[in-house]
Amino acid sequence: MDKQLDEIKHFIDKIISSNILVIVEGKKDKIALQKLGLNNIIELNKKPLFQIVEDIANSNDECIILTDLDKEGKQLYSKLNSNLQKNGVKVNNKFRDFLFKHTKLRQIEGIDTYLEAF
Repeated sequence: MDKQLDEIKHFIDKIISSNILVIVEGKKDKIALQKLGLNNIIELNKKPLFQIVEDIANSNDECIILTDLDKEGKQLYSKLNSNLQKNGVKVNNKFRDFLFKHTKLRQIEGIDTYLEAF
């Protein structure tokens, strides 16, 4: 369990130090990540995806997509991932993959409380 926590902290530190853009579904997700020290976060907030993709592609060459692991979150992830890559944005999936393979976390808004539980 401690190794897992160290890994998560390592990912978060890398994200903070690189200031890579993180895309989340909503306000609660953003707040949870801000509590961990992340600041470069965009909420989808029901904005048209093409608009978000354009905005990101114009100002970023890499990003992380942290949508939830429910049906809607997976669909959003899939659309964003392919559209961003078509527009030349590299999508870094390492943190997302780690969270969903090695933790019970399924909702990003719970990440801060999840980490506090250790």
